[in-house]
Amino acid sequence: MSSLLTESDLIHEAEVVWLENLDELDYVRQALDKTRRRNTKPPYARDGRMVGYALLDDQASPDPDSGLYKRRVFFLLPHDRDSLPDGLYREGAPGEAVDPRTIAPKKPGAKTPRSQCGSGAIATSAQ
Repeated sequence: MSSLLTESDLIHEAEVVWLENLDELDYVRQALDKTRRRNTKPPYARDGRMVGYALLDDQASPDPDSGLYKRRVFFLLPHDRDSLPDGLYREGAPGEAVDPRTIAPKKPGAKTPRSQCGSGAIATSAQ
């Protein structure tokens, strides 16, 4: 799933838990993952690392077919800007990337100049 999440995808979010300091991150990738539980740290099976996740409220119901809950997970891959500042995403960002400062429960997050261009570009343009 990409950054094109809507508020209707997130209606049962109660809290967003961050595992890292957001001041250090220009962007995070977000996806909806299916998990067995709605209110614990979800398993993580991608390359890179999980930097946050959503907890769901008591009204959230699992999918009737799979028995799994859809929850938002925030992550970064090894080739993302935080790990390789002069790499592929020195400028620009992956499609599912949003500025973590714009994320809140039930809010999908947004692309900003910082997420798309980097904090270095923002600092340079402010001078």
